[in-house]
Amino acid sequence: MKILDRYILKSFLITFTSVFVILFFIFILQTVWLFISELAGKNLDLITIVKFLAFSMPRLVPLVLPLSVLLASIMTFGSFAENYEFAAMKSSGISLQRAMKVLIIFIFGLSFVSFFFANNVIPKAEYMFVNLRKEILQTKPAMAIAEGQFNTIGNSNIKVDKKSGDNGELLEGVTMHIKSGEGAGNKTVIKAKKGVLKSEENSNILKLDLIDGYYYEDIKPKRYEEQNRLPFTKAFFQKYTINIDLSNLNKSEDQGEIVNTNSMLNVSELNFTIDSLQKSYNKDIILFSDNIAQGVEFTLKPKKIQNKKDFKSTDEILNVFSTEERGRIVEMAKNNVSSTDFSIQTNKDDLFNKKKNINKHWLALFDKFVIAFSCLLMFFIGAPLGAIIRKGGLGLPIVFAVLIFITFHFTNTFGKKVAQEDGIPTYLGSWLSSIILTPLAFVLTYRATNDIGVMINFDWITAPFQIVYKKYFNGNEQDNENNDNDN
Repeated sequence: MKILDRYILKSFLITFTSVFVILFFIFILQTVWLFISELAGKNLDLITIVKFLAFSMPRLVPLVLPLSVLLASIMTFGSFAENYEFAAMKSSGISLQRAMKVLIIFIFGLSFVSFFFANNVIPKAEYMFVNLRKEILQTKPAMAIAEGQFNTIGNSNIKVDKKSGDNGELLEGVTMHIKSGEGAGNKTVIKAKKGVLKSEENSNILKLDLIDGYYYEDIKPKRYEEQNRLPFTKAFFQKYTINIDLSNLNKSEDQGEIVNTNSMLNVSELNFTIDSLQKSYNKDIILFSDNIAQGVEFTLKPKKIQNKKDFKSTDEILNVFSTEERGRIVEMAKNNVSSTDFSIQTNKDDLFNKKKNINKHWLALFDKFVIAFSCLLMFFIGAPLGAIIRKGGLGLPIVFAVLIFITFHFTNTFGKKVAQEDGIPTYLGSWLSSIILTPLAFVLTYRATNDIGVMINFDWITAPFQIVYKKYFNGNEQDNENNDNDN
């Protein structure tokens, strides 16, 4: 390796390492903030907290790595241009492409490493992260509940006044709000003087025994006139047992937690899972369509009609039957239509959820390749941009890096959300941000290598207006001067 290549690579690595460490630390603080409700006030030992953070760190790499490459590229090449080092290179016959050669090789290697990391390390860390959380709740179930605040577990909100016992399993002053359904609100309230938490190893069920309490439940009356009375039931109990499913603790997408197993699979496992899910989805569609077709065929075959081709309308068919029979036929048709509509709506939601799950696995598969390509993309945006703006340090480069990365991250998030809802193809949703920013990388690289600068020439837009202005206004001014001279 030549002296110049070593100098450029060393300068970039120092900047890249510093930026990566700083950004990684910032994102770790964000992770702590997201999971503060699971860490604070639950008497966790230091080793458990360190494991908790260590297993959640790998998921930050896809965010931190592209931004670090972008910012380090802008700062390094901006510093070279600002200190006239590029001018010295060009005077010696060294072009920008030649100066970028060693870094291009390094970035290609970094892209392969990032793909390996996303395909092997991140899935393993996600799996260990979920197991650690389950292990904490199974060995010390009271850690799922903090004193003096409502804790969401599954479809229940639990609050306790005080915890005691070796593992905090003895509860005092228990208040529970149980949701009756999604969007239905809290219809059931349970208040108990004492409670005991129990769990077993290798079990996802957390048992809560409530002692000496009351059970309140709102009742929705069938008659509208009785709704204003706000009726409810009240019952006293000496002991009441509730089973809580711990698997629901890993299904809160809004809290930034793990939603599905797609993040725990590598490329080969994702391909196998997607193939299985797609076959099951196609089989469900065929079964559903067959069931609907059979129901429709049944409603169109009254027993007294020998040849329905002889009739031109449904009225002529109904005239064959008596008034009582016609009423039964119409009622049966209405019931069949209602049943079919209900079946369609129910199966529609079920098929949509299955399709959404398939899309999540496709997005997880494409993301492993997107992170590798994003390193190359950010380098070919940052390096020429730094050479053009000719500014190093932490001022202007940070502004450009943040604007570009926000565009990349927002577009990536938007594309994946739309693709997850089956609005656009999954490959387009995953690669949308890269497709949008790739032309920018080509334009900046072209302008930097040809010393054109960052400004774009808009003369082709303003030239026609300048001609009209000169022809009209300058002509009027000339006529006015001639009139003044004549006077």
